[in-house]
Amino acid sequence: MVYQVLDDAAFTVVQLEVTELADIKALRDTLREFAVFDEHAPPRVRAYAQEAATALNLLVLGAAPEPEKALQAASTAIDRAIAEAGQAGAGDRADQRAAADAAKAEHPPGPARDSDPLPDDVDRELLRDFLTEARDGLTAAEQALLALESDPADQESINVVFRAFHTIKGTSAFMGLDQVAGFAHHAESLLSRVRDKELAYGQEVASLSLRSADLLRDLIDAVDTALAGDGRVRRPATYETLLHDLHHVDEIIAGARAIATTPAAARRDAAAESADGAAVTARKKEGGELSVRVRTDRLDRLIDLVGELVIAQSIIGGDDTIRSGANHELLKKVTHAGKIVRDLQDLSMSMRMVPLRTTFQKLTRVVRDVAVKAGKQVEFVTEGEDTELDRNMVDVVGDPLVHMVRNSVDHGIEPPADRAASGKDAVGRVVLRAYNQGGFVVVELRDDGRGLDRDRILAKAIANGLATPDTKYTDEQVFQFIFAPGFSTAAQVTDISGRGVGMDVVRRNIESVRGRVEIQSTLGTGTTFLIRLPLTLAVTDGMLVRVGSERYIVPITNIHMTFRPERGMLQTVGGRGEVVMLRGEVMPILRVHEVMGVTDAVTDPCDALLMVVADGDRRTALLVDELLGQQQVVAKALGEQLGTLPGIAGGAILGDGRVGIILDVAEMVAHARASGDFAAAA
Repeated sequence: MVYQVLDDAAFTVVQLEVTELADIKALRDTLREFAVFDEHAPPRVRAYAQEAATALNLLVLGAAPEPEKALQAASTAIDRAIAEAGQAGAGDRADQRAAADAAKAEHPPGPARDSDPLPDDVDRELLRDFLTEARDGLTAAEQALLALESDPADQESINVVFRAFHTIKGTSAFMGLDQVAGFAHHAESLLSRVRDKELAYGQEVASLSLRSADLLRDLIDAVDTALAGDGRVRRPATYETLLHDLHHVDEIIAGARAIATTPAAARRDAAAESADGAAVTARKKEGGELSVRVRTDRLDRLIDLVGELVIAQSIIGGDDTIRSGANHELLKKVTHAGKIVRDLQDLSMSMRMVPLRTTFQKLTRVVRDVAVKAGKQVEFVTEGEDTELDRNMVDVVGDPLVHMVRNSVDHGIEPPADRAASGKDAVGRVVLRAYNQGGFVVVELRDDGRGLDRDRILAKAIANGLATPDTKYTDEQVFQFIFAPGFSTAAQVTDISGRGVGMDVVRRNIESVRGRVEIQSTLGTGTTFLIRLPLTLAVTDGMLVRVGSERYIVPITNIHMTFRPERGMLQTVGGRGEVVMLRGEVMPILRVHEVMGVTDAVTDPCDALLMVVADGDRRTALLVDELLGQQQVVAKALGEQLGTLPGIAGGAILGDGRVGIILDVAEMVAHARASGDFAAAA
């Protein structure tokens, strides 16, 4: 018979490069373990395995005079070990598995352990590096598994999964993480049967493989928790169940085929034609730049220190000695230092910017799982994965995106039969796109499903007391009702969604990072969600304005222009509020002094300034007294005592040491619209 470890080694060694020392070391350790501890293997088989391990060890130690020949020698020795053991066909391996199952039935294992201790002599720094690399490998493996479902013949995708599982198996065995190594071996064996054409990579095998990747990630997280806790690696609750399924994959496939051939299932398949699940399209791009890993707490500390440096520089630049310009040489030096500080700030901020690629890749898996469970065919396309966003905001918006994508597939995309009846393609389409727009990152989620039913949403909102029957609402106002807590129009509650839980959390999470959600939908055509997020929360390029004796900072990204109106440009609409006519466009006027409670501000717009700011596609004119100049400021939270105040994004220390309030323009305008503080004519 062919021993599985030799079969895997033969497959692995031909893919290795002489520079891949970590994989070479893992394979060496695996062969050594087999040669020393497998007492059932014939002596000559074990001798050839030891010969291969010795050749690989020369590469690890850098002692091989000709590395390529050493790698070839290891490959030859493994082939000889396999030949000595005797080539076995698929039937022999099936007999081997049957014998193993019989042995397990005759000698059942003892009580399952729910946890294992970390080895006493484990190198903790090395283990942390392994955990990081294992997570990266599992992310790549998951994408390869999803690609395999669309193209089961993609050999490169199989190789990607093998490399990830095999590296985790070898390295975890070397570190004494037996649970991780053991499970990785079983997961790898399943893919081995796919590679050897024993199993077709159908939906059942795909689901098992993806579940295996999930459980390996759970095991990696358990090791991470053990490092920070009591040192015991706790086994995930699904460990035994999934291990059983991996051992009985043939029975699972046979059972699925039997269900698929029942008359009811045949009728369902004929109507829906969706048993194959989701077709997933995602763009991939390999990066070749060198990188170094930095702990996030150190990076955040660096950002904070650079922020303090910016504040110090601003205070120095605002000193009367500098502002007077009396000392030209000192002014030149301070200006030069200011340029360096600004460049340093831009560089440090860029270090905290991360692409949305990882977040988008996770959503590919979400679409696949929901589509399979809901019996739908969905093409998922991602664009703009390289768009960068502040790491802290990526963490916050990840969960809202998961919920929104799940809703798009479960509620937005119709079943294939319904789509066909309405003249649509049976395969639904969900597009997730990210792009930069001004100082914001826009994440656009679009589907070609059934769209939002405006009348149904409004009726539900009236029934829930969120709206009144005699009030006229715009489409956007009606669509915003879906973000109310507990709001749902789903006719049927499923285990995926439909209970009205989640959309309120979506909006709350996005607004917590000063973002906004907009909805565009046409019944029967589809729905588009637009999430607008600031590039970063740590620094703001702002315009310092005076309102009475108070000073405020308006983010530059919100400002379109500033002007002093003439009397004929001003009008009052229906006694509700003021508007200004500018170049044929009517814009409502929002008096900042009224919103912020300033009593000594200029009240006549013709004696003050109107600052045109954007609220999505709509524009509003803010009434301010005076522009004091542009300034880059470091945003600071207002503190727990003040908490979150409507229309205020935070505070910043100005050049003279005083605190300036940063206005959240979008929230301030939205609050005014909701409360009817100004005209809605624009």
